[in-house]
Amino acid sequence: MNKPRIIVLLILIVAAVALRFLPQPPNFTPIAALALFSGIFIRNRLWAVAAPLGVMLITDLFIGLHSTMLFVYGSFILMVWLGGAIYPHIKAGYVAGGGITGATLFFIITNFGVWLTSSTYPSTWDGLLSAYVAAIPFYHYMIISTLFYSAIFIGLFVYAEKWFPSIREDHDHASA
Repeated sequence: MNKPRIIVLLILIVAAVALRFLPQPPNFTPIAALALFSGIFIRNRLWAVAAPLGVMLITDLFIGLHSTMLFVYGSFILMVWLGGAIYPHIKAGYVAGGGITGATLFFIITNFGVWLTSSTYPSTWDGLLSAYVAAIPFYHYMIISTLFYSAIFIGLFVYAEKWFPSIREDHDHASA
């Protein structure tokens, strides 16, 4: 087991918890970036999914549980998968593309969930379109925060791996 790597990963997870409690614009969250990060750097898929979902569950217990949790959490699971697809190509363009794709999936899936589970919008095609149109002002926050936090989390970790070999992944035994 690579203890230094696990410690660094845990520090980033704790940072994501703390960041979620800071006052920020709506949908400006580090969780999508953590999901991409987890998909890239945590080789054990169960742990990779557990990191962002664990942060969400812990913080949702304080911030509030809601009817669209299944859609939100499912979106983050897809972002972990996107991170896994980025893994062999950890370059800024791939990370940015993954972040924009993840934010777009989040927008599509969670706003479908709002339409499906709330009485705010009628259960019609027009109601679904209204739900998406109403969410447009929040979409850019998700994109910006995903790119911003991805640059920080992934950039710092790549830098740390370069300068501190003890946290590099043991390719013979996936430790994280």
